This record gives sequence, C-alpha cells and structure tokens, in this order.
Amino acid sequence: MEDADLVAQISALVDEEHRLEHESREEDPERLERLRVVKIALDQCWDLLRQRRARRAAGLDPEGARLRDASTVEGHQQ
Repeated sequence: MEDADLVAQISALVDEEHRLEHESREEDPERLERLRVVKIALDQCWDLLRQRRARRAAGLDPEGARLRDASTVEGHQQ
C-alpha cells in the first residue's frame, strides 16, 4: 500500500465519520456502532501512515509498517 492510498482511505473515512456524526441525533445503535468502527479504522490508518513516514525518515523500508490492532492504536494520544 502506498501513502497516497492510505491518505485516500483516511479521507473517505473522515467523510463517513462526518456524515454519521451529523445524521439524526437519535440513539440509533447501528449508526453509533458504525461510527465507533469508523473511528477505530481512522486511528489505525493514521497510525499506519505515521509508522510508514517514521520508517522512511529513519532510512527503513516503509513496507515494514504493519496495521496494528485497535487496542494498541486506541491507547495512543494524537
């Protein structure tokens, strides 16, 4: 995966997140669950992009970066 692909995926997820946040304020369990999933996916994508950039800056192959599980990325502060 290229950085540009990750940025495009992040952009699509941000669009979906905004749409879900601005939909009806009713406590729709399906909407809330999808929003939770989108937020986790966004955190994972941002984490992966940061890993790739850090590896590149360190002279390492960015392809060595790996998508980390939700419990790992959810503990990070942005």
